[in-house]
Amino acid sequence: MRDNREYWLRNLLQPLRQPNQFTLLDCPPALNLLTVNALTAADSILIPMQCEYLALEGVSALLETVERIRATLNPGLEMEGIVLTMVDERTTLTRQVAEELRSHFPGKVFETTIPRNVRLAEAPSYGQPVLLYDVRSRGAEAYIRLAKELISRQSLKRYSDPKNQTSQGESKT
Repeated sequence: MRDNREYWLRNLLQPLRQPNQFTLLDCPPALNLLTVNALTAADSILIPMQCEYLALEGVSALLETVERIRATLNPGLEMEGIVLTMVDERTTLTRQVAEELRSHFPGKVFETTIPRNVRLAEAPSYGQPVLLYDVRSRGAEAYIRLAKELISRQSLKRYSDPKNQTSQGESKT
């Protein structure tokens, strides 16, 4: 077994890092070596969550894992937020799960939600991301809004972070 196997991905990505640039690592919903590597390499975690009660239990287990990674491998790992996925606003369950998450994680649940959408489900079977498969679908439009919201949050975070301010109050570049 190789030494430092939890750091392979971080070591590979380090030379590619650039300020004000995002790299998204999509991980399977399992705690395996790939996921541990991604959490070790990441600055923050964005949690996609289905609006179902079993998913509420799963988020607790995930956050415990994040705490263990933070304590042992990546002390700077932060929770960026939670994105509600497969949302059907017509159901009481969706509204209840969203309300419960917003009350337990104030300010961490994104306003943008990803709806249940046939085009989102079809895109992978054609080997395409939804933005290429059908950019005008409700699902694609939701992901575009999510990207804008994420960038906006990052801009606000950078602007309000004292480490990014000069003594005159101007932002560092």
